[in-house]
Amino acid sequence: MAGHFEATRDGGAAVALDEVEIAILRSLAVQLLELIGPGDEPAEGEDPLAALFAEGPSEPPADPALARLFPEAYGDGDGELRAASAEFRRFTENDLRARKRDDALVVVRTLDALTTAANGSAVLELTADESRNWLGTLNDLRLTIGTRLEVSEEDEGEAGSLYRLPDSDPRKPMVMAYLWLGGLQETLVETLMPE
Repeated sequence: MAGHFEATRDGGAAVALDEVEIAILRSLAVQLLELIGPGDEPAEGEDPLAALFAEGPSEPPADPALARLFPEAYGDGDGELRAASAEFRRFTENDLRARKRDDALVVVRTLDALTTAANGSAVLELTADESRNWLGTLNDLRLTIGTRLEVSEEDEGEAGSLYRLPDSDPRKPMVMAYLWLGGLQETLVETLMPE
């Protein structure tokens, strides 16, 4: 189980983590929450149902990582496609942000609830729902880090340049986190696949 998720009998997943891995995952999830931004809670006295139908932004985010997390629905086309993308974003981005925020909060809370052994290790056990939250956040973290690192498809391959970075490269720690998160994501996907 060390370093990868395994399925549990109740449809969830479990993974052994040490205190450094727990700290890294928690820090990355908190940074993701900061990047996504706070939610728009209804003001006191405001109808919560009206808040559900509040319109969101119509322009894509300027930050490349946010643009990757909230991409254009119909690509970077002109005219009608751009208008359709703006309309789609206006009615979906707030909900997508809320879901991403909820997923990352589940990651933080499940990590905070862990009790570590004397050696600093713990086994994280997730329900099926928590596993899906984790999968969403692991994906969002990889997209964000990959965007910051300017990862291309060639970099992803086994012979890709990510695997050949010298230890002196300042990107090395983030590349290692990116690759590690990919391994966690892959094994979590495998636990959620029906047999």
